[in-house]
Amino acid sequence: MSTRKLLSTTHSHQIPLFVRNSIQSVQNFTTPPFIPKRPSILATNVIKSYFEKGLIVEARTLFDEMPERDVVAWTAMINGYTSCSNYTRAWMVFLEMMNQELEPNAYTISSVFKACKGMKRLSYGRLVHGLAVKHGLDGFIYVDNALMDMYATCCVSMHDACMVFHGIQFHAKNEVSWTTLIAGYTHQDNGYGALHVFRKMLSEGVELSPFSFSIAVRACTSIGLHTFGEQMHTGVIKHGFESNLPVMNSILDMYCRCGCFSEANRYFYEMHQRDLITWNTLIAGYERSDPIESLYIFSMMLSGCFNPNCFTFTSILAACATLAFLNCGQQIHGTIIQRGLDGNLALSNALIDMYSKCGNIADSRQVFRGMSHRDLVSWTSMMIGYGTHGYGQEAIELFEEMVRSGIRPDRVVFMAVLSACSHAGLVDEGLRYFKVMMDGCNISPDQEIYGCVVDLLGRAGRVKEAYELIQSMPFKPDESVWGPFLGACKAHRFRNLGKLSALKILDLKPNMAGTYVMLSNIYAADGKWGEFARLRKLMKRMGSKKETGRSWVEVGNLVYSFVVGNEVDSKIDGVYQVLENLIDHMKETGYVPDLDCLMYDLEGGT
Repeated sequence: MSTRKLLSTTHSHQIPLFVRNSIQSVQNFTTPPFIPKRPSILATNVIKSYFEKGLIVEARTLFDEMPERDVVAWTAMINGYTSCSNYTRAWMVFLEMMNQELEPNAYTISSVFKACKGMKRLSYGRLVHGLAVKHGLDGFIYVDNALMDMYATCCVSMHDACMVFHGIQFHAKNEVSWTTLIAGYTHQDNGYGALHVFRKMLSEGVELSPFSFSIAVRACTSIGLHTFGEQMHTGVIKHGFESNLPVMNSILDMYCRCGCFSEANRYFYEMHQRDLITWNTLIAGYERSDPIESLYIFSMMLSGCFNPNCFTFTSILAACATLAFLNCGQQIHGTIIQRGLDGNLALSNALIDMYSKCGNIADSRQVFRGMSHRDLVSWTSMMIGYGTHGYGQEAIELFEEMVRSGIRPDRVVFMAVLSACSHAGLVDEGLRYFKVMMDGCNISPDQEIYGCVVDLLGRAGRVKEAYELIQSMPFKPDESVWGPFLGACKAHRFRNLGKLSALKILDLKPNMAGTYVMLSNIYAADGKWGEFARLRKLMKRMGSKKETGRSWVEVGNLVYSFVVGNEVDSKIDGVYQVLENLIDHMKETGYVPDLDCLMYDLEGGT
């Protein structure tokens, strides 16, 4: 069939009117000519896409291959590295750009401020601030907000951040400006300052966002006042943010950290929406106060089809460590390996701590030696583990190995070494490290460090030297110093110094029942029965009672807990039989118990 026949009028149809009108409108419409984007713009867009997908190497390779690179391309690289937390590389790219004599724009400067904040390099930030002023970029609101954030993070006070905030014109300040200032105060543990700014923000009529409330709730958490937090909770509902999950999670965290667990529980079960952060928040909250409940919530989370992450496992390992649940900790360790998370640094550190506190120092050492990368926490955790188990020499050797690896010890590391020396009786070594800390590392000892040295001397019977050290302290000693000194006085029968230290502790912490008991026993040992009776009556009037000692053992996946006078457990007869055998064995070996401080403890189990 020919084409002419196909187009024959015999087979033609009338074109509908609406189609003809559409064609006519298209013909009358003049479209602008297509102008292709420059290659540099296309390449910059691809670089941004690479960074969004985490393809950092590909982004750098493409950037290096670009024949022409304008300020937008350089800024994309700086911002990309910053968004991937590669702050040092972002700074190096900025230096490369300045060497090319390219003039930065406001977006460049704000990205560089974020890099300085990430590196916590105040000196770099000040240099960029000067550059921003030089190029007239300090009036842009996103530059000022980034500058304020950098100063709030890198400075020891909020003075410079407040200067920037007050320098922004009133009409130019936005919600980000106010929230950045609130966050700065919160991160510097100045919750009252943060709440003051938040109240000012409300009075100025600034539009609030969910992030503003999240930061303000964290400020309430930092000062531990749940009454402020409850008011903030009411404000969240009033502004209609009660369905915003990040805000809900911050409120849950506030209730947990303020110890309001009944409110936290009620709020958790009332939440219509939960994510992994919600579960982690409640698990971490209970880990600090009720680790058994933390494990129960973890099991609930698993049954709810949520996959735990590294943060979840860190909290659960801490709960196992607190309870000394070795078997449970080992099962968690197996799950971590199964999920391929055993290379995570924070988890490895938590495993070292868990095995150590559960009495398995060999597995602690194995985890530590198997780590491909170690930070200061790794070394410190292992040293504390060695010290707790009496391996003072191993702790010292580990300290020296750490120093040789190039890691600079901090105050916590020295505290771990001093404590290890104290438990192992390595007095001279401990005193040498105390001197190295002050003279070699320029670290001034605080109350806890002095407490470690006092304990070191006191355990070795050098009580008078310990007292001389206390008297030479440049500040007034607190209970962390007097406490170990009191223990040393009790152990080595320095009754006068013991009375002095007990009275000092009671001045600082008048509700410490254990100190009342020890002081009353000292009076009884001296035959001062009137003072003894007076203190015991005072304790009864105060309703103060020494916390009952408790021990536990894990047998066959069950944990058995024991207190003085316990007769409830079904296996208690067997326990007492073993105890009597141990007492007979102690007597046979000639052990004579020290009952001086126990014979007057008639408070039934105290």
